[in-house]
Amino acid sequence: MSSATSTIETEEHQALRTAVAALGQRYGRAYLARVAREGGHPDELWADAAKLGYLGVNLPEEYGGGGGGIAELSIVLEELGAAGCPLLMMVVSPAICGTVISRFGTEAQKQAWLPGLADGSRTMAFGITEPDAGSNSHRITTTARRDDGGTSRSSGAESGGEWILTGRKVFISGVDIADATLIVGRTEDARSGRLKPCLFIVPRDTPGFSRSVIDMELQAAEKQFELVLDEVRLPADALVGGGPSHAGGVGGEDAGLLQLFAGLNPERIMTAAFAIGMGRYALAKAVDYAKTRQVWKEPIGAHQAVAHPLAAAHIELELARLMMQKAARLYDAGDDMGAGEAANMAKYAAGEACVRAVDQAVHTLGGNGLTREYGLASLITASRVARIAPVSREMILNFISHQTLGLPKSY
Repeated sequence: MSSATSTIETEEHQALRTAVAALGQRYGRAYLARVAREGGHPDELWADAAKLGYLGVNLPEEYGGGGGGIAELSIVLEELGAAGCPLLMMVVSPAICGTVISRFGTEAQKQAWLPGLADGSRTMAFGITEPDAGSNSHRITTTARRDDGGTSRSSGAESGGEWILTGRKVFISGVDIADATLIVGRTEDARSGRLKPCLFIVPRDTPGFSRSVIDMELQAAEKQFELVLDEVRLPADALVGGGPSHAGGVGGEDAGLLQLFAGLNPERIMTAAFAIGMGRYALAKAVDYAKTRQVWKEPIGAHQAVAHPLAAAHIELELARLMMQKAARLYDAGDDMGAGEAANMAKYAAGEACVRAVDQAVHTLGGNGLTREYGLASLITASRVARIAPVSREMILNFISHQTLGLPKSY
């Protein structure tokens, strides 16, 4: 942990960083790389993190969580990443799905899912991206219709009747190990006739819900899937909604857009944590190498052509962390609008900082940076994830230019 961090974080947050870093050091990058090569999952690390209460640190205490927020969860992911063993499903299961259910779920949904998400015994994937829509919720074609015999078009799960979902999703992480997937679909508004987003809990073995793995060049323990929902029939209570929220208790079909963004802001903050941790890991490897690698009289780190780019990478990572901390604090305080802007900025800054840190680390090691022994070469591909997912840097620039600067849209 840098000295800068200790000046703005509480003693509890500093203690959490130290404890999670110790857990990460017990596993490290070699463990995660081996698991990925063998086609397995980091079950041991996931179980240990759960046992220590780290996976559910953001979830309500009354459901077995730690009672903290995204600020605490982002610390966990960052420190595991800095140790070389980030858990990608933390971005999805406790951060997105756990947050949405804890804020908007019915009491039955909270009882059914939050304790398991908190103790790691259950996981949940998140399905929004589509082949022709990306993450644009306005173009999502996965639709949900009520099957109530045609006698009612009233909104909300209270009216009874089952839901039928049809559509496709792509680049959905961890569906093979998730007990359910939180699917973003669209339903018809009974008043306006327009389609609006809604979130549904779809258990893994639901008939008509199929998956196929996407062959990725990126080697990771968490696989990516294409999903097909072919007339998937769900009970009425599969619709997330009806519980209290920051939006004044709005739930069910009327809360779909609020629910969606309640999950996307933590996703961006956690992606920033993922990127910052990876950048810190790569930078630490490069610094250690530059301190000991001697070609002439002095270690190569004594030369400014080597030292200055590493120093610049450190500055960029620290700046990205500051914005991530701001975003987490705003989100945990209930300022969704402010958090949206800061979360997008944090994700953008962290993605750029991560790519530059990894590139400079590999460059510092030269040929050794491409060997399996030093474990940096695979990060060249992995670091690009934070630039691309869950939303591209160009779309973030669109958001900032429109929402923050007030510039006109081109689309």
